[in-house]
Amino acid sequence: MPPRKGGAAPRRLRRLPPEYLDQDDGAGMALIAGSLAFWAAAWWLNVRLAASRWAGTTAGRLAVPAIFGATLLVLWEGLVRGLSVPSVILPPPSAIAARFVVSTDILWADFVQTFVKGALTGYAIGALAAFAVALAADRWDVLRRGMLPVGSFMAALPIVGTAPILVMWFGFDWQSKAAVVVVMVFFPILVNTVEGLRAADAMQRDLMVTYAASPLQTLLKLRLPAAMPFVFNGLKISTTLALIGAIVAEFFGSPTLGMGFRISTEVGRLALDMVWAEIVVAALAGSAFYGVVAAVERRVTFWHPSQRGRG
Repeated sequence: MPPRKGGAAPRRLRRLPPEYLDQDDGAGMALIAGSLAFWAAAWWLNVRLAASRWAGTTAGRLAVPAIFGATLLVLWEGLVRGLSVPSVILPPPSAIAARFVVSTDILWADFVQTFVKGALTGYAIGALAAFAVALAADRWDVLRRGMLPVGSFMAALPIVGTAPILVMWFGFDWQSKAAVVVVMVFFPILVNTVEGLRAADAMQRDLMVTYAASPLQTLLKLRLPAAMPFVFNGLKISTTLALIGAIVAEFFGSPTLGMGFRISTEVGRLALDMVWAEIVVAALAGSAFYGVVAAVERRVTFWHPSQRGRG
């Protein structure tokens, strides 16, 4: 083509070969197909395991959810990479794992600040306070009739409304997070404990009177053991509430560490891999916390029908 007047000759565009243009699309389709094939194979294996004689064993009970979880991770990885999803929208599990490995010191400091100091401390204080108030409410009926409706009202208050107030009252360190956790766990444990103390029927209480048992002996020998399934129900519910409350409270004010602080900060920087790493830490901590409380429940309430047949 002859050059234009008053200007340089236009540069001719080079066309890339078709096989080069289709390379990325072909690799993406291969990843998606491989992920779907893995999902189908894992589904078939899980169905066979669930119907086999190993399903009732400890290994069988662990293998089925482990395979199912691995399938979800492989699907996540394959679909995200195969569809070229930007990491600012959804990073693949491999990127989250890489961030987790190189940020263990930050994640550990956030875990101690949020879970150990905030969630566990608030959980312990709230559980002890709820148990003491439940015993008082059981002793004086007017307290039970007056406090439980107020407790239901307080439990319905949104945490995003009460957390800023408690942060302003108790400061920006872990003490305010513990206060938020106390408010969140107090009323579920209180309501369950009060109901549990009333679980013993009239015939059982009359039998204790026949044995000339004192009110304290009746409480220790009959009513508290009968209330334990209800108490642990409230304790298990509160394990997740404690961690959620501590993380949400950090959104409204925190020092330069903590799970909630890190999540809000990294979201603003579009570092979604770090956000997901914090979510993984929170999920592991919450699951372990719930598992510990459930294990203690099995040891304490082994006699209850709900615990029979469990390993």
